Amino acid sequence: MALAMTNCDVLVIGAGAAGLMCAIEAGRRGRSVVVIDHAKKPAEKVRISGGGRCNFTNLHVTPKQFLSNNPHFCVSALKRYTQHDFIKRVGERGIAFHEKTLGQLFCDGSATQIIDMLLEDLKAVRCEIKLSVEPGAITRTTETFHVKTPAGDIECQSLVIATGGLSIPKMGATGYAYDVARQFGLKIIEPRPALVPFIFNEPQLAPIAELAGVSVEARATCNGASFEEGMLFTHRGLSGPAILQISSYWREGDEVVIDLARGRDVFVELKAARVERPKQQLDNALAAFASKRLADQVAAKTYGAARLADLSDAKLREVASALNAWRVTPDGTEGWRTAEVTLGGIDTDGLSSKTMEAKAAPGLYFIGECVDVTGWLGGFNFQWAWSSGWAAGQAV
Repeated sequence: MALAMTNCDVLVIGAGAAGLMCAIEAGRRGRSVVVIDHAKKPAEKVRISGGGRCNFTNLHVTPKQFLSNNPHFCVSALKRYTQHDFIKRVGERGIAFHEKTLGQLFCDGSATQIIDMLLEDLKAVRCEIKLSVEPGAITRTTETFHVKTPAGDIECQSLVIATGGLSIPKMGATGYAYDVARQFGLKIIEPRPALVPFIFNEPQLAPIAELAGVSVEARATCNGASFEEGMLFTHRGLSGPAILQISSYWREGDEVVIDLARGRDVFVELKAARVERPKQQLDNALAAFASKRLADQVAAKTYGAARLADLSDAKLREVASALNAWRVTPDGTEGWRTAEVTLGGIDTDGLSSKTMEAKAAPGLYFIGECVDVTGWLGGFNFQWAWSSGWAAGQAV
């Protein structure tokens, strides 16, 4: 027995942040909307984000915090639906939140508050959501799109692809959006894992693994970009916010320069200490700049327990360089398994920056992480989801 055909104005494939936002906005305009997702629950990335508290946006969102082959593409959506618009939405719902650091906003309670808000808004505009439904082949007529699914075929005037990128495959990430984009003639900027820890092989790994568990404030620099935040030594390499941030700018073979002294000029301070405390041992002097384990390792690799008085300027500069400009060349990253987002994706040259509509396929829209727009760590990628979803929702 054939399953009944569903007809709607708008079909959104993907019940994540961007997809739900788009569906709500389209529904508010009086459009009949259906949302489908292959997952059992909606908005799983929202649920796990921010340690379960959802870093839902950032106070300081501007286009400069986003990477893309076309850095101007994100401007329109971000300006038309800003972080302040979403903050107001959260506040009006009575969801308590706080700024954690660097403008990052988190729920005081649970990330499920954001999900509940979205689902309630979806229900209020009578949008239908179908979960555990795998999207299949798409065909297009002059006026409609026809999508096959195991739960029955769906015909729509506007089709929105909001299925995300390749990050965190254990949550069901797939390349579906890229397949659809290619089908309709759009180009793909090679997807890469982003906001992801670095890994190292021997012999580089040994001294790093010795410090596993040590967390420091550091400045990581690569290819002209710098981030000063926390950094964590692990058994496999380096992690923490500063490393995740710089990973988006790193490419295979690139060197990363790390300042482990939080901007303090180690040479200048050691030189002054040599005058004031000439008998102080180097390992003790270095404890003023870094944790004991890190200071002991740097000392052991240079001049150990030598007295400052016995170290020339050249030797002090060598020691200082180990802290102010530690140079490492990662052997890779932990990949899609732990990457928070996808860098690259659907080439924005093929999309309208105002509506997210595919120029070569009117009625087809791509939003959220599947598009070649990637934000920094700290709520920026969620804001892109809200903004791009909102923009498409005004047009579908």
